[in-house]
Amino acid sequence: MIELSELRDAAQKAFSPDQLTLDRDLAWSRIAEQGWMLIELPEALGGLGLGRDASATIQFELGRVLNRAPLIPALLGLQGVAASATLTNREDWIERICAGTYIPLNMLPAAVEHAADGAMTGRISGVFEADMASHVLVGLANRYLLVPLDAAGVTVRERPVWDQSRRLFDVTLDGYQPDPALIVAEGDAAKDMHDRISPLAQLALAADSLGGASRALEMTVEYLAMRKQFDRPLAMFQSLKHRCADLKTRIVAAEALLWSRAADPAAAVVDFGALKALANSVYTAVTEDMIQLHGGIGLTEEHHCHLFLKRALLNQHLCGSTDHWNGAAGRAAFARLIAA
Repeated sequence: MIELSELRDAAQKAFSPDQLTLDRDLAWSRIAEQGWMLIELPEALGGLGLGRDASATIQFELGRVLNRAPLIPALLGLQGVAASATLTNREDWIERICAGTYIPLNMLPAAVEHAADGAMTGRISGVFEADMASHVLVGLANRYLLVPLDAAGVTVRERPVWDQSRRLFDVTLDGYQPDPALIVAEGDAAKDMHDRISPLAQLALAADSLGGASRALEMTVEYLAMRKQFDRPLAMFQSLKHRCADLKTRIVAAEALLWSRAADPAAAVVDFGALKALANSVYTAVTEDMIQLHGGIGLTEEHHCHLFLKRALLNQHLCGSTDHWNGAAGRAAFARLIAA
């Protein structure tokens, strides 16, 4: 059995903390070499069969370096394909993905209409790094299907975003006729697939956020120890010590929930959504203070501060906004209270 500490060490060796926003293609190549696409894939399908905590460990470390390679949507796409009971040649698709073919899941809601003849028209939002993908696993309300990006009626357009560590694309469908052989799930099976994939997405985004938050705070403390005012390091000023201590407390508390949720087989979808909302709020708070404690230099785009903040702000909206999950968690807690 691979220990989490071994995965953590491997990630730190492959992605040095000194190499923020490493070139996307180089990062993707290193991920493929490490075999991280196989982490949660069942052993029966050729994977390592490790738990959610193993995947979260990798995402945490990659969040610390603002990883540009789209590992999260790729893993979600693989999990969807692996769970399919209808996809033709499913094992071949799994082999292709594990070998490096990039097939992501969209991480923002899709707005697609179906014509009487089955043709699909609309927009699939939130496809990361679509320029390197062959297909996208589209998640709709009652269907999951693979859409080839070179098919008739399919166009891909980059959506400019503030986050410079990732690239986001919209896939537009104009009378696209889906291939029945590429349907991954429909009806109840699609709902079951959503309930399977959603916790993985929330956990991965939470780990990415808390990894980024921890590194942002470390960089801030290093800066305060180096920068001087009145011939004293800023780290010696008590008010700044207290601010950093408060941020560290928030990170540690959120990390405890992260690893608890990752190891809890009984945790519900809304529990993971609430975790993601908490992690995002911590990430945003840390990066906002990071810029202030660096004297605002992050906003000049000549320092890495702004990259952490922009990633935190985008993470808030992926796979359900912070407001959505806070509301869902509140309603779930109220329902449990009433039931008791």
